[in-house]
Amino acid sequence: MPVDLDPTTDFIAGTTAGIVGLLIAHPFDTVKVRLQNPDLSSRYHSVSHAFATIIREERFSGLYKGIASPLATCAFMNGLIFASYKFFLKAQMADGSIPSLTQVAIAGSCCGVVMSLFSTPIELIKIRQQNMLESGLGSVSTSKLIYSIHREHGLKGLFRGLTATALRDFGYGAYFLGYEAASRYLTTPSPGFNGTTSSSDSSQGSIPLWVLFVSGGVAGIVGWLPTFPMDVVKTRMQSTETAEARSILRSEVTTGDNPYRTTISTILHSYRTGGAGVFFRGLSPTMLRAIPVNMATFAVYETVADMLLSP
Repeated sequence: MPVDLDPTTDFIAGTTAGIVGLLIAHPFDTVKVRLQNPDLSSRYHSVSHAFATIIREERFSGLYKGIASPLATCAFMNGLIFASYKFFLKAQMADGSIPSLTQVAIAGSCCGVVMSLFSTPIELIKIRQQNMLESGLGSVSTSKLIYSIHREHGLKGLFRGLTATALRDFGYGAYFLGYEAASRYLTTPSPGFNGTTSSSDSSQGSIPLWVLFVSGGVAGIVGWLPTFPMDVVKTRMQSTETAEARSILRSEVTTGDNPYRTTISTILHSYRTGGAGVFFRGLSPTMLRAIPVNMATFAVYETVADMLLSP
């Protein structure tokens, strides 16, 4: 991935890649959210059963519930991902130098923390809509959800789960590291695997498409595995709430003291009631999603960037 792209090229390439990735990923994400929601997970026996049940009860469009919020912000979010990653990468480097894998990991982690400030409210709305059981793309509009949450809890209500989201998005360090390490290793010659040179920082036309696909798949796997438990925690916090959730989601939620009120209480309650395995609930659809989505995302990003840089 070239470091010296101008922000406009980063933004356009990142936006295009993000839209393609989102359209592929969202059905898997809907299934993941349903499996992680403690109030809905009992309805589904497996990933395939969840897919079949959602399609049968809510039609195929049910798999795309909640897509409006991330799709509307896709350009901004993906532009921010790549732009902030490059910013933190350049901040560590001398002019003309090639980033080491350590610098790549640090830049990715910093990028993830910044991203969490923007992704938290977007994912909160998306998750609320994905948890709706009525058929169609969503029986409660995005604007109505935002208004209801803001009315009940103020601005802070839209940032419920921020800490868990930041801890999860810290995994962008592993995400970019996985991509860069794989692309350096697979490209011949590949002395850059030790972090001194990088074939993926050279002309993007020299990187075969299959290398982009494989490297993107590696990025998706290593980016999710270390921080997936925090995604479960985040989803549980954002799925279960108080009176507002009862009226909008029309599903049973915890009464009395909400055990999902903080990151720590969510971790403790989830472990007590579901054991360690609960923190990997929904991992299968996530991995099924991560490989093709990130193969497409990085391939599209690199291809579009190369097209924009071509004379």
